[in-house]
Amino acid sequence: MPSARLPLLAFAATLFAGAAAAQTADIKIGFNGDLSASPSASSGQAAVLAMQLAADDINAGGGLLGRKLVIVARDDLALPPKSIQNMSDLIDSEKVVAILGPTNSGNAMAWKQIPNQKRIPVIVPLASGSDITRPLSEGGDNYMFRVSMSDRAQVGGLLAYAKADPAAKGIAYAVETTGYGQGGLKDMTEVGALLGLKPVMTEKFGVADTDMTSQLTKLKAAGVDTLVVWAQGAPLGHLLRSMDKIGYFPKVLSSWAADNPSFIDTAGPRLADRPIFLRTVDPARTPRQQQLFERLGPKLNPGAFHLAAHSYDAMMLLALAIRQAGSTDGAALRTALEDLNSRHDGYIKIYDHPFSRTQHEALAGPDYKWAHWQDGKLATYSDAVTAALKPSDFKQ
Repeated sequence: MPSARLPLLAFAATLFAGAAAAQTADIKIGFNGDLSASPSASSGQAAVLAMQLAADDINAGGGLLGRKLVIVARDDLALPPKSIQNMSDLIDSEKVVAILGPTNSGNAMAWKQIPNQKRIPVIVPLASGSDITRPLSEGGDNYMFRVSMSDRAQVGGLLAYAKADPAAKGIAYAVETTGYGQGGLKDMTEVGALLGLKPVMTEKFGVADTDMTSQLTKLKAAGVDTLVVWAQGAPLGHLLRSMDKIGYFPKVLSSWAADNPSFIDTAGPRLADRPIFLRTVDPARTPRQQQLFERLGPKLNPGAFHLAAHSYDAMMLLALAIRQAGSTDGAALRTALEDLNSRHDGYIKIYDHPFSRTQHEALAGPDYKWAHWQDGKLATYSDAVTAALKPSDFKQ
C-alpha cells in the first residue's frame, strides 16, 4: 500500500512545485508594434523605452506581488499578419499577462479579437483609431483599453473649434483615401451631425499624392475658409505645399499627424506653421514632464515624448490593477482596470477611475492641448476660440 502512494505523493509534489514556481516567476508585459519599418517606428521605440523605465522603477520598489516585471517586445514591422503572429507568440509562448501596443490602428483592428478571446488586457498607448476600444459585442467583456488620443475625440475638438469660430463661414473636409482617412471622415460626418455642422464639400486625395491643387481649386471656388484635414504627415505636408502653389490658405484644423516629423519635413517650417491640432502634452512641458524627458535620455526621439508619457502612465495603471487584483489573471486585471480604487498622478494627467465597464478611454477631449508649429518648433496654440471652449463643447 505505501508503495502505491509514492507516485501520488510525487505527482502532488510536482504540482506544488509548479504552482510555487508560477507564484515566483517574472511577470511579463508584452509590447507589439512597429519598431523598425515605417515612420511610426519612432513611436514604438519611445513606447518600449518608457515601458522599460517604468518596469525598472516598479522593480526598484519591490516589483509586483513580490515578483519582477519584465518587458517582452515584438516588432510587427507595421504589417497586420506579423502583428497577429506576434500576439499569439506573446500570449501563448511568452505567457505575458498584458500587452501594450500597437503603433498602427489597422494592426489593432486585425487582432483585437485575440486578446478578447484569450482574456489578456491590452492598453493602447499609441494607435488612435476610434473602433479599437469598442467591444466586440454590445455588453460583452472588453479587454481593449487606451491611454492615448482617439480619433473620435480629436474630431470632437476640431469640430468644436470650427463651430465656435465666428470667422468660419464655409467649412469643408479633406481626407486621404486610406483606412485612416476614411475612418476620420466617418467620425467627422457623425460628430458634425451632432454639432449641426454640414460641410460645404468633401475632397479626397491619395496618401502618395504630391499635388492637390485640383481639389484645392474646387474648395477655393466654393468659398471654403476652414478646412478640417484627416491625413498622415507627408500627404498633409504636400497639401500645404499645394496651397502655396495657388496662393490659397484656409484655416487648417488637422489630426495629430501634424505633430509627426514627416509633416514638417515635407511642408517645411514656413508652411508647417499653418495647421492647428491637438496633442496630449503641451509643448511647454511641465517641470515633472521635463524630468521624465531627461530620464528617458538621448535614445528618445524628442517628438515622440508624449507617446512615451502615455506608455509610462499605462504601465503604472496596469501595475495598480495587478496590485488591486492581487493576481495576474486576465479577467481579474480587466475587472480591476474597470474600477481602479487608487488615484494615480501620471505624467499626462491625474487618473481617477480612468476606466469603467463601458468606458475604456483614459483620455478625453478636454485632456488634449492645442498646438501648432512655430519657427520649426512645436508651440502652444491659443486664441479667443480655444479660450472660450468648454468641456461640454467636445461632442463624440
